[in-house]
Amino acid sequence: MSVIDGPGRLTGGPREWTGLVVLVLVVLLLAIDGTVLYLAVPSLTQDLAPSANQVLWIGDIYAFVLAGLLITMGNVADRIGRKRLLLIGTACFGVASVLAAFAPSAEALIAARALLGVAGSTLMPSTLSMVRAMFPEARQRAKAIALWTAGATAGAALGPLVGGALLEHFWWGSVFLINVPVMVLAFAAGWFLLDESRGETAGRIDLLSSVMSVGAIVPVVFAVKRIVTDGLEVPAVAALVVGAVVGWLFARRQRGLDVPLLDVSLFKVPAFAGALAANVLAIFGFLGLLFFLSQYLQMVRGYGPLKAGWAEMPGTLASMVVVALVGVALARLGAGRSIGAGLFVASLGLAVTGLATGWSGYWGIGAGLALLGLGAGLAMALSVNTVVGAVPPQRAGAASAVAETGYELGGAFGIAILGSLQTLFYRSSLELPADSSALDRAAAEESLASAVYGSEDPGVISAAQDAFAAAMQSTSFLAAAILLAAAVVAWRLIPSERQPGGAVLVEH
Repeated sequence: MSVIDGPGRLTGGPREWTGLVVLVLVVLLLAIDGTVLYLAVPSLTQDLAPSANQVLWIGDIYAFVLAGLLITMGNVADRIGRKRLLLIGTACFGVASVLAAFAPSAEALIAARALLGVAGSTLMPSTLSMVRAMFPEARQRAKAIALWTAGATAGAALGPLVGGALLEHFWWGSVFLINVPVMVLAFAAGWFLLDESRGETAGRIDLLSSVMSVGAIVPVVFAVKRIVTDGLEVPAVAALVVGAVVGWLFARRQRGLDVPLLDVSLFKVPAFAGALAANVLAIFGFLGLLFFLSQYLQMVRGYGPLKAGWAEMPGTLASMVVVALVGVALARLGAGRSIGAGLFVASLGLAVTGLATGWSGYWGIGAGLALLGLGAGLAMALSVNTVVGAVPPQRAGAASAVAETGYELGGAFGIAILGSLQTLFYRSSLELPADSSALDRAAAEESLASAVYGSEDPGVISAAQDAFAAAMQSTSFLAAAILLAAAVVAWRLIPSERQPGGAVLVEH
């Protein structure tokens, strides 16, 4: 239970901190599950023989369903109980993982991945809102949310590493089956260690609002993912328009409801809106870079999947160091300035990583990733903390869902926008040998992967690698400029009142 620390301040006791380990374990596994499948596509393609369109759905359906249901499930958690929904979601996630691991066809795997997305949407806002309830004292809550954020960012980065390690020894289904023992442990530990908490909001969830929230978010996620693979074509543009229109109708409906699914008036609060934007941009830079850095390490530097995963570890480890820094940062700078400082360090990391693509050794990349992980981790931890702390405790599930939706959209936009810019810069800087065959030229102009795996001409492969490295440098510099601008906005927009205990939060 919570104990008193100092003059009347509630702070988490041993049981709360042990329970936090369970919640971090759950969110770590969810984040790993979002990226672990990337390396398994070739082997599952051999077994299940999916069409090209089915391969896309196998990869994307998890994110579509997860992102679309987060807001609804955050409200469900507030109403029926966060522990109850967490345990239900944990059990469902384990069952869905078994179904995915032993899927006999591409259609069955797509359905299992969709069920994983449904279960994941119940878990993510439940974990974060329970952190809010377990640690009511602001300074300890900041540290707890920093640990939670480290789990989310580390999981996204560890996905390819875990996938590479499993696929070296087991079949593709192992990337799903690894979820089962973790979820069994989380279910058992959560049953005994976590206390039930719920909001005070009564009444049913507005079903039309729930449908509209899905109709606003899923088309946007679909569009940005399609832009990465197909460019700015009609289906992607149409999906963006649909998402924007439904989103506007959703916001309009929320303003007229007594108990809205999402309190859109919160976006008028500078702390809430600014922190949410900072969260989106921090994960935008972090996952956007990792997306094309993995390709760079494997196809330009010649690293294997496992070695590439290890090479990306400095960013993951640095994001965990944030836990020791949040209290000091809040005490000395306040929330807004701390978030701004984190974004500044992340932008510096992006710039250093871009510069290091022109160096022969690895350590420049490692240093850049460490700076990026440290800065993005600090910005994400404090921005999530500010978003959750800006609402009353009974609305923690809904606020957590908004923060999680920002995380999902930030990652999707990072991969889509930075990935598209990477492709644009790559093609504009590609200079092939004059005697290249038409087939090799077409392969190189398509992508670096097509050149490396589809051409046998060393000159063509070398030219494609040089163009990709140059493009990565340009993309990293542009992303650094975006985060630098966001750092200035966060520094000025998000309130930074300091308190002696090191807690600076905007409470409702």
